[in-house]
Amino acid sequence: MAVKRLQNYINGEWVDSTTDEFVEIINPARGELLCECPMSTRAELDSAIQAAQEAYPDWRNTPPVARARYLHRLIELLEDNFNELSVVQTTEHGKTIDESRGETRRGIEMVEVASGIPTTMQGFNLEDIAHGIDEYAIYQPLGVFSCIAPFNFPFMVPLWFLPFAIACGNTFVVKPSPRTPMSQSKLFEMLDDVGLPPGVVNMVNGGAEVADGCMEHPDMKGVTFVGSTPVARHIYKKCGETGKRVIAQAGAKNFIVIMPDAEIDKAMVSLISSFFGNAGQRCLSGANLLVVGDDKTYRNVVDKFVEAAAAIRVGDGLDESVQMGPIQNIASKQRIVGMIEKGLEEGAKLTLDGRNLNLVGDLPEDCFLNPSVFEDVTLDMSLAREEIFGPVASVLRAGDLDEAIDMIHTVPFGNSSAIFTNNGKWARQFQHDVIAGNVGINVGIVAPMSFFPFGGMKDSFFGILHGQGRDVVRFFTESKIVITRWF
Repeated sequence: MAVKRLQNYINGEWVDSTTDEFVEIINPARGELLCECPMSTRAELDSAIQAAQEAYPDWRNTPPVARARYLHRLIELLEDNFNELSVVQTTEHGKTIDESRGETRRGIEMVEVASGIPTTMQGFNLEDIAHGIDEYAIYQPLGVFSCIAPFNFPFMVPLWFLPFAIACGNTFVVKPSPRTPMSQSKLFEMLDDVGLPPGVVNMVNGGAEVADGCMEHPDMKGVTFVGSTPVARHIYKKCGETGKRVIAQAGAKNFIVIMPDAEIDKAMVSLISSFFGNAGQRCLSGANLLVVGDDKTYRNVVDKFVEAAAAIRVGDGLDESVQMGPIQNIASKQRIVGMIEKGLEEGAKLTLDGRNLNLVGDLPEDCFLNPSVFEDVTLDMSLAREEIFGPVASVLRAGDLDEAIDMIHTVPFGNSSAIFTNNGKWARQFQHDVIAGNVGINVGIVAPMSFFPFGGMKDSFFGILHGQGRDVVRFFTESKIVITRWF
């Protein structure tokens, strides 16, 4: 049978790509070919941007209340297809079905918040700034925007941006990750059913050529991106050169600090989920477990952490009993194994070796790893400083909270940091002093809700305004100041 080839969605129609280059999409748990994704041409992207540009004037003049009604219909379709959307994510990415359900739910929440645009897009005013003169600010859309999406949350991340952009009156182009494009195809089937005017939303599959086209096209007003720091830095620079707005949310090396008074038994579920959920393939994953206290405290924390990590059931994410799925592809697994080997060369102690596979069911081993835990890790090691993006935890020690915060600040990333303690003074000092965009207190996965911005500092973020919440509404609009006097 012929392998299904994904299509692009341009100007309200599904169209075949004219490219002769395709990427095979493989189920990482079972090694099965799912479909082929086209590496679309620059001309196809140009066609999508042109359609979005032509759709913009009428869409911009559609009242915000009317624009929001399309999102209300989309919410209904997403709810009706909740399970199918979740299964697609697990099948192409490998994450557990429960993690996919969480991703689907958070994506729907983004659309729900964006549907409130008649309120969140409101400006402000002041009467009588001088005698008989009033002044007010209004927020207006700008034109065509795009999203260059990551592989690890293929359904949710474009929804950090797309519904807010079109609710504000802009038009939009999505470039899905060529590693996990099926989730966006399923989403666009629903966007098509919603009945948006042609050209308001478009999807072009592809790789670097399409991404560069988004940054270089003169009609593109701004680019949103989530991914690695090197790519984010490139996008930030290129958008600056071409005068485009940019949100570039980047890599991470997140610390979780365990204070001597932490209730470790109650915290363990949160810790394990933080370090090994999504197989460690998320920018909010715990990476460095930083234990503060004496030898007894350290040993108690680490022994319980290793025991819980070793008990994680690894296998096909569609199996409801499985707690961790595979790495997304073979190349990523090989890179993670290389980081484990480098850690050993640098002198760290591999207390739990995830290369020793223990899988649920008879599965090909190509993409699987079990959780790994390193001890005796120091700040000069790559384990402590470089993003691994896999199920590998590094354990470090600090004498007190001041030292712990100083250690966190030696690492170039600043995506999230968390502390586990019952001491309010320590918690307040941590949230005040730590340089990280998302801070957790007795919370291991510091994921902001859809109505709050998704923070990031240092090498974890490039830009001014963040995704989600009030920030993203401001990103997709420009303020116009009007001063009036009537004689």
